[in-house]
Amino acid sequence: MKILIYVKSLFEKIISPFKEKLYFLRDTVAVHPRVMMWRLRLFNIFPPLSNHFFKIAALLIIIFAFFISFYIFAWRAPRPFPEHAIITVDRGENFSTIANLFEKTNIVRSQKWLKFFIRITGGDRRIVAGDYYFPKPVNIFKIVRILHKGEFGFIAEKITLHEGLSSFEMADLLSEKLLSFNKEEFLQEVRDQKLEGTLFPDTYFFSPNIKAPEVILSMRENFARSIKIYGEDILKSGRTLEEIIIMASIIENEANQNIGAKRLVSGILWRRLRLEMPLQVDAPFRYYNGKHSYTLTKEDLKEEHPYNTYVNKGLPPTAISNPGIDSIRAAIAPTNTDYLYFMSDKQGNMYYARDFAGHQRNREAYLR
Repeated sequence: MKILIYVKSLFEKIISPFKEKLYFLRDTVAVHPRVMMWRLRLFNIFPPLSNHFFKIAALLIIIFAFFISFYIFAWRAPRPFPEHAIITVDRGENFSTIANLFEKTNIVRSQKWLKFFIRITGGDRRIVAGDYYFPKPVNIFKIVRILHKGEFGFIAEKITLHEGLSSFEMADLLSEKLLSFNKEEFLQEVRDQKLEGTLFPDTYFFSPNIKAPEVILSMRENFARSIKIYGEDILKSGRTLEEIIIMASIIENEANQNIGAKRLVSGILWRRLRLEMPLQVDAPFRYYNGKHSYTLTKEDLKEEHPYNTYVNKGLPPTAISNPGIDSIRAAIAPTNTDYLYFMSDKQGNMYYARDFAGHQRNREAYLR
């Protein structure tokens, strides 16, 4: 009752300067056929409503204006809104702390109003813990619904990681797409656990708030599933899984995408190792210093480092990329061959030779 009296007095103060015009407007509207029809209908339903038609209409307008003003100044999304924000609500966290966090991050205009609407719609016990993603502005009513229903707002991000990418290249791509992905954390774990080569290339659907360790776990699980059927073949090859993956990572970068070419390059490289020849391949330099076949210098080929396969015999210390399944299959089951040399032109066509003289002829014929 007190509220109604207050609203009435407020209304009277507002309209007092405009009374004459308002009365004229009221009398004009009152004789409008459509208004008269509505008043007649109201009279048939409940006579007092018809007698106080204009007072009721004015009161409804004031109430509507009252709520609109609150919406504009307190309930709608703040400007500017921190788009693509992620808010973490921990299980058992104090409700005041949660509301304060929403206000501090500018998701809501007032933590008091957030607490008020949460309490009248079910209380803070209904809040679902988790990470909430806000890609665009939302008003306070929608935030209450989001918190009560656990609508986290994340849409899986489709990311394709192609065969032959190194962990550095993967980290760059993932950091562009995933909001909570820490590039340095990702690379540190790859180094510490020597995971290069086991981050299986594929198309993934990651939640934007996924962390680096979870990304690595998904990729390694995919790797384990993909090579499981080749377990017996790896044992029969007489080589370790690590050796297979290192060789596959070189094949991925040295041969074109044809499985036959991959197996033939694999046969040549394994043969070089059996003959205790240096592998003399360029792909490891890209992993070490970013250079490729057409930018390497004679000084680069003489530089002492573990990935220089012109100076050192044997395989590099780690994989140089993350190979696809065809390259892994080629490393497991190479094609037996008399060739000792191979090369590709700038279009990716492969050429082979049994000796260095034949290799030189290929270079002169196809690299001009």
